[in-house]
Amino acid sequence: MTPSARPPRADLVLPCLDEAGALPWVLARVPAGWRAIVVDNGSTDGSADLARSLGATVVHEPRRGFGAACHAGLLAARAELVCFCDCDASLDPGLLAPMAERVAAGEADLLLGRRRPQGRGAWPAHARAGNVALARMLRRRTGLRLHDLGPMRVARREALLGLGLTDRRSGYPLQMVVRAADAGWRVAETDVPYLPRTGRSKVTGTWRGTWNAVRDMRGVLAEPPSARSARTEGVSA
Repeated sequence: MTPSARPPRADLVLPCLDEAGALPWVLARVPAGWRAIVVDNGSTDGSADLARSLGATVVHEPRRGFGAACHAGLLAARAELVCFCDCDASLDPGLLAPMAERVAAGEADLLLGRRRPQGRGAWPAHARAGNVALARMLRRRTGLRLHDLGPMRVARREALLGLGLTDRRSGYPLQMVVRAADAGWRVAETDVPYLPRTGRSKVTGTWRGTWNAVRDMRGVLAEPPSARSARTEGVSA
């Protein structure tokens, strides 16, 4: 994309469960012209009202689960490009603009942010170990040589819908990558700084939570490869 070209617009999905402390920082960094879709997953701290007051579109998803929130946001999106990012201030949404440009330019069909921890406590040892284990299992399953299955990512909306994602818990991000690989997508990653989050993680805040998530994701990796319509529809030629 040339410097004079108009940067692509996108819808940004932000799954949210009690993130009132992080929302002002996160929403202030959404790229200009983008629509922020905050998917409230049962918050009790006023996150939904705060997000709405800050200009975000708020979607309510009563079924608990990270995947349930992400998919509700995907269904609510209308832009050609859809981005995903955690809502806990650990990742800067502003970094998604150049990532979206790369997808729009056809460099990748699914572009992931590879987290690079900045500061003490940004990525606890147990969470990092779980991520390494998942990356190795993913490589054996798909051949993709990724280092991180992080939440920051960009793809085309119609292509994502074509993957037929079914996981509604912590396996959703992994299932997206696995099915994209099965469909022949070009999957790539780019480094992004990873900051200490605001509040405590609902999934990887403890060793037990991390390994429960890894266990759940084994089911995703056990899915048999399947040829999907997304192999030829909605992805770059």
